[in-house]
Amino acid sequence: MIKTAVVILNWNGKALLEKFLPSVVACSDGDDVRIYVADNNSSDDSLEFLKTHYTSVSVICLDKNYGFAGGYNRALEKIEASYFVLLNSDVEVAPGWLTALVKKMDSNEKIAGCAPKILAFNDKTKFEYAGAAGGFIDNYGFTFCRGRVFDTEETDNGQYNLSGSIFWASGACLMIRSSLFLENGGLDEDFFAHMEEIDLCWRLKNMGYKFEYVPESVIYHVGAATLSKASPRKTYLNFRNNLYMLYKNIKPGKLFSTLFVRLILDGVAGLRFFMKGELDNFFSVIEAHFSFYAKLGSLRKKRKIILERSVFFDHPEIYPHSLVFDYYVGKKTHFSQLNFKISEQQNS
Repeated sequence: MIKTAVVILNWNGKALLEKFLPSVVACSDGDDVRIYVADNNSSDDSLEFLKTHYTSVSVICLDKNYGFAGGYNRALEKIEASYFVLLNSDVEVAPGWLTALVKKMDSNEKIAGCAPKILAFNDKTKFEYAGAAGGFIDNYGFTFCRGRVFDTEETDNGQYNLSGSIFWASGACLMIRSSLFLENGGLDEDFFAHMEEIDLCWRLKNMGYKFEYVPESVIYHVGAATLSKASPRKTYLNFRNNLYMLYKNIKPGKLFSTLFVRLILDGVAGLRFFMKGELDNFFSVIEAHFSFYAKLGSLRKKRKIILERSVFFDHPEIYPHSLVFDYYVGKKTHFSQLNFKISEQQNS
């Protein structure tokens, strides 16, 4: 069994592989590292490109497009490695990125996974939306990062060059222990795409494991390469999947009060889309809620299993206030402006 498998999920992404795979191959050196491309039944010539130009890269062919969650689940169950790295196809990596992540994972068996510093490929001075300097969540399920709160992305001035505990690691680049991934069902395929990695991180944190941010590891992410941030489909998936995630993982006793507040906040978000003339996004929010209600039966079963495995719910990485209120009313647009103290440590 190898130590580290770097796994890139591909669907009709030859152009992305052509542009970004060279850095991954060049900077992921080591005798105990293998690079894989898991292909979601692409109809372009991705596979021919890999066969011709990257014979050192192992290819896993899937029989249809299973999405992010299903694609990774089926690919990773075919790989024997101590650590999996889920890496987006639109990512350029910097030298030493992988060594730093492995070093962090080796330091403590209670670390389930870790995340690099994620900067924007198109402006490498800026943090990137998907993960920035490690992910967090507020009391009502709204996600944010060091370096990115809602749509405000900070410039990287070294202000987040301290390693420390985070709530979630972005699926743009997530290193995770293979045993924990496989033993806990991997990514929830009901999500299809978006937030399934946050759901997995939350499940593992409830089981007593940790996720860490590793600033010595740096990657550059394009983001929205397959689905733009303005896409109604993405709006639907983000709203629906966030509700799925909340229902499954939130602390007992807080579920219904939290969902009630979310119903109000999502209504406000939908109204905002309506007032801006974004009717497709408005209807996406409504559709997301109806899809959530239709899934309550299966979600209830999943929540029961998760609660049986959970040992801890009061995570210090959950922001104990409303991020929506603090951002839009309090004008707190930067992570440092939030009343939020978490554990950080000097890089060693």
